[in-house]
Amino acid sequence: MSATDMNMMSRIVFYEDRNFMGRSWECSGDFADMSSYLSRCHSCRVERGCFMVYDRTNFMGNQYFMRRGEYADYMSMMGMNDCIRSCRMIPMHRGSYRMRIYERENFGGQMYELMDDCDNIMDRYRMNSCMSCNVMDGHWLMYEQPHYRGRMMYMRPGEYRNFMNMGFSGGMRFMSMRRIMDSYY
Repeated sequence: MSATDMNMMSRIVFYEDRNFMGRSWECSGDFADMSSYLSRCHSCRVERGCFMVYDRTNFMGNQYFMRRGEYADYMSMMGMNDCIRSCRMIPMHRGSYRMRIYERENFGGQMYELMDDCDNIMDRYRMNSCMSCNVMDGHWLMYEQPHYRGRMMYMRPGEYRNFMNMGFSGGMRFMSMRRIMDSYY
């Protein structure tokens, strides 16, 4: 089965109430505005694949990574209210992972290339923060605090010159990065 076939089989089901009760709505790909399908969301079931869910429309705002599994009351587990407004399917990736991180916006300051997870850029590279990056291969999660804590952002291949232009307020900086390597099987 090809990666394209596997991605088409990705599926997440959202439920209005806790414990998979109430109205439900299922999604197999990216959806920029879910509010016309569900008025609230308190539980979900990821049947296949991985997804990012967002608390604002158009893939903006706080982001949460959802891997295969059941989340009977994930909203209170993650400290969210009931306003999931969009979701994005994370494509399966086979192959190498490669990303360049930069200390300042617009690829300025120190630069380091990552091919594996980094739980603390200060300890590993003596960088105070990461303010821009270029993802060459793979899909990554970047966290605002060391050891994969705090708010996160999903990064797919591409150039990210300024994280503030991506829907985060308060000068978002990242201190740890992790590859998304979850299996679809």
